[in-house]
Amino acid sequence: MTETAIADHGLIGDLQTAALVSTDGSVDWFCCPRFDSPSVFGALLDDERGGRFRIRPRRSYESKQMYFPDTAVLITRFTTEAGMGEVLDFMPPAGRVATGNHRLVRMVRCIRGEMTFEIDIAPRFDYGRRAHRLDVTRNGAVFSTDALSLTLHVVREPGDERLAQVRVDENDMHISVALKAGEVRGVVLESAADGPPREIRVAEFEDMLHETVRYWRNWLSRCTYSGRWRETLQRSAITLKLMTYAPSGGLVAAPTTGLPEQVGGERNWDYRYTWVRDASFSVYALLRLGFKEESAQFSQWLRDRADERVGGEGGPLNIMYRVDGSSDLKEESLDHWSGYRGSRPVRIGNGASDQLQLDIYGEALDSIYFADRRGLEVGHRGWMAMRELLNWLTEHWDKPEEGIWETRGGRKDFTYGRLMSWVAFDRGIRMAAVHGRPGNLARWTEARDAIYDQIMEKGWNPRSGAFVQHYGSEVLDSSLLRMSSVGFISPYDPMWASTLRAMEDELVTDSLVYRYDPAASPDGLEGSEGTFSLCSFMFVDALARAGRLEDARLAFEKMLTYANHVGLFSEEIALSGEQIGNFPQAFTHLALIDAAITLDEALDRGRPALTGE
Repeated sequence: MTETAIADHGLIGDLQTAALVSTDGSVDWFCCPRFDSPSVFGALLDDERGGRFRIRPRRSYESKQMYFPDTAVLITRFTTEAGMGEVLDFMPPAGRVATGNHRLVRMVRCIRGEMTFEIDIAPRFDYGRRAHRLDVTRNGAVFSTDALSLTLHVVREPGDERLAQVRVDENDMHISVALKAGEVRGVVLESAADGPPREIRVAEFEDMLHETVRYWRNWLSRCTYSGRWRETLQRSAITLKLMTYAPSGGLVAAPTTGLPEQVGGERNWDYRYTWVRDASFSVYALLRLGFKEESAQFSQWLRDRADERVGGEGGPLNIMYRVDGSSDLKEESLDHWSGYRGSRPVRIGNGASDQLQLDIYGEALDSIYFADRRGLEVGHRGWMAMRELLNWLTEHWDKPEEGIWETRGGRKDFTYGRLMSWVAFDRGIRMAAVHGRPGNLARWTEARDAIYDQIMEKGWNPRSGAFVQHYGSEVLDSSLLRMSSVGFISPYDPMWASTLRAMEDELVTDSLVYRYDPAASPDGLEGSEGTFSLCSFMFVDALARAGRLEDARLAFEKMLTYANHVGLFSEEIALSGEQIGNFPQAFTHLALIDAAITLDEALDRGRPALTGE
């Protein structure tokens, strides 16, 4: 059973796949050649059978981890009684053409004194289901199956034999390297290499580092945000970029699968896919930071999905897709894996992919509208696809659905789904009017107005004094924190102030916010979950819009204390304060960016909180 905490990891990647590196120098998660490919290293989900790639000192040590400033280069620093050393981990960007060739670069250097590093390479291909072969050469080794090969290149100088002596144990490789102050060595693990293992000189090694650092700093220089939380938002931006599949522009919800929403529970989902919802939020958040190119690519990804109009049972759009835009997400369990701290089943694929979730249409149209207002105008083909989506929605917005949280307890009339359907029609009407585009505006307007009246009549519960999760209930749902941000209701409306107070009483604990209460609204699954960090940042945003600036700023600053040591957030926060759920989660970092910018703007205006709140 794994002992390394979820939060004890940093993220590296090359814009087509990613790896998690622990504070003890172990690559505990790595899928190849794509985010949604089978894992090669999976110790995070099974310490014994998952596989890992670890570099750490031979002697007892203490370690700390940080990012090379303004980059995605991760540094794990070790101290022993004999000296100090560090491992620099990074992946040179793979570019926008899909490829099987990826390089995991691990630079080892001694800073002071002397240090002997132990390098353990123990891959477990196809989630540990496929045995591999090992061929060792003077310059490295090849780990291979019929489907995938990984080539290990060693880094050394002429006449240096310190990496030539290796120990092989059941097709795993173990290397020892003794270094003195100032010396640099290391290894490069490459998939689909175009030749046998080769000797890499330190100068070439350092060139890879410098080129990678240059790439990330050049990219980050396009950020236009200069507010109060600049470093925090830039780290979130880099994290989101690391979770972007460059060939398609799709953003994965997280680079991991199977990490539990409750330790020991069954809420363990595969997040290595692109959700329409998450992609939509990314357009909004990254445009607010000034990343216009990424926003344009994400917008195009959305338009491509809309233009396909094939979808599943849930409508013309699936709620999620693989990173290349395909929709085969068959769900299965890895029964041979123990799961994170015994949390089973470990799922791959996602059975929720064909659910009906009406909110995705509002989120997609909202992000395209936002981009359109900032110069990323929708072309003819894109508008035709949007028009078809809106025409479909006029016939289906009033149907029960599974909702934003992908519940498996049956369809309901979720208020949030109706809210975002209202947004879809509203944004479509606005774009048609601004650009003079053809569309059935009378029908769209009729639907928009009918949804507004229905939410006010059925979504509002006078006994609760709040808008509720679904019609006919008293259950609260923090997804409705977006009601004021999308313009459905004034943030100063008494009904909205009352809803915020009700949520604070029932769903908020200090700065942390639950999605809803599964006991009050059964979702078809056993167990409970932690607070949802996305919702916690949405709460900050809602408070700021309502003029409660002191409350919003305090809640935001408290939330930042739950980040891990390198500024990353998982999906949820457990009762103990530990991070749980898939990691890092894009949705959380997107909401962090939005909350910070909204709060910044409100503080700059100096708008006071309303009295009596």
